[in-house]
Amino acid sequence: MNSKQISYLRGLAHNLSPVVMIGNNGLTESVLKEIDVNLNAHELIKIKVMSDDRALRAQMLTDICSQSSAIAVHNIGKQLVIYRQSSKPKIVIPQK
Repeated sequence: MNSKQISYLRGLAHNLSPVVMIGNNGLTESVLKEIDVNLNAHELIKIKVMSDDRALRAQMLTDICSQSSAIAVHNIGKQLVIYRQSSKPKIVIPQK
């Protein structure tokens, strides 16, 4: 994805509420399953991470994207935004 497409998705995510919260147990199998379910349903989701460790949050974003085949859209503070196109796309992303 190019920067314009990422920017478009970031704009769409602005009004979203977090649908998955990652607590003290970290990135567990149940959390990954919940992320997958929500990506299938919404394509673009916001995740809230309760950890105060910035490096840990960045690593979680990398792990989530690699394990769920998603694209990292945004990472600010304790919120992560990821996108994965479903088989029946709901979000039309501009080509340029």
